Amino acid sequence: MISRGIKVALISLSILLVVSVKTSYSQVDGEFLKGGVNDGMKLVGAYISPFAKAFGAGFNSAWYNTAKTHQLGGFDITLSVSAGLVPDADRQYDLASLGFERLELADPSFSIAPTIAGENESGPALQLIEQGVTIAEFNAPEGTGFGMVPAPMLQAGIGMPLGSEIKLRYIPNTPIAEGNVSLIGGGLMHSVSQYIKPLAVTPFNISLFGGYSKLSADLPVDLQPENYDNMNSYTPADFADQFVSFDVTSWNVSLIGSVDIPLLTGFLGLGYGNAVTVLDLQGNIPVPHVDPSVSTTSPVYDDEHVVTGFDELRIEDFSGLRVNVGGRLKLGVFTVQAAYSRALYSVISAGIGVSFR
Repeated sequence: MISRGIKVALISLSILLVVSVKTSYSQVDGEFLKGGVNDGMKLVGAYISPFAKAFGAGFNSAWYNTAKTHQLGGFDITLSVSAGLVPDADRQYDLASLGFERLELADPSFSIAPTIAGENESGPALQLIEQGVTIAEFNAPEGTGFGMVPAPMLQAGIGMPLGSEIKLRYIPNTPIAEGNVSLIGGGLMHSVSQYIKPLAVTPFNISLFGGYSKLSADLPVDLQPENYDNMNSYTPADFADQFVSFDVTSWNVSLIGSVDIPLLTGFLGLGYGNAVTVLDLQGNIPVPHVDPSVSTTSPVYDDEHVVTGFDELRIEDFSGLRVNVGGRLKLGVFTVQAAYSRALYSVISAGIGVSFR
């Protein structure tokens, strides 16, 4: 149940960003929270971590396709898609290493589960049984079989004084079925070539670049009490606004070099990048528990076991050196470019655009 909800939601988010249309997807099923909010979020974090990292890597890429800054007032508009590549090592994880507080493996000898980027098969069974009452029982989610996560981007670059250029990225708050997504980012490229006079008569350019972006998305969760027999202060409306929010922030600094020949530009960037994903759970979450005075056979829901949200599950996506190499074809004002970034999470990028001055 958890697998289908989270998996379909995240894949739909990727597809929606690429094609800019509204796609129907299931809510995130709340089964994974029945074992407790802390354990549930640990499971979600480990499961989706590779896609979060790939998203971060993708949105940290495709900032530039040349080291030559625009003249004052010049500009470009570029539409690109970057695909973050999940390494083989991150296609599975060990449930026994997550430090669950309440959940337990049904078979301790079977603890390796696929991440969202892993094989399309169910993971080990998890359960929570207290005083002979089964509170939660489900399999860790299956993978999608996809090890590549698209990160589309619309970007503008504007020539500024002093051999500089600003770059802007923006996606307004956009409804996605029952959730929404938004993105904002900016960068600054500054010409180093202008300080090296001999380069003025060559096709070579050198620049420094720094960029930052933040992607925010909300995905609805659905976990309702199985009954309201012991609920005195809550009604179904109190559990209607549950969602998981994702904030993916990324930044990178690079030294860029490029060479221009007729119609074609080759570029190389050496730099350092970092991306972080933070997950928050919002809303009232009913957590089942055992109360023999009420029932000795079924879990009980009551007012005292309603948790309001969960503060920040932080996923350190990656940080480290990155090498970016690519080329751009310029036909009049139209451009076509492609690049490859080598890092812990490597990225393939391609895009089209228009460029003036």
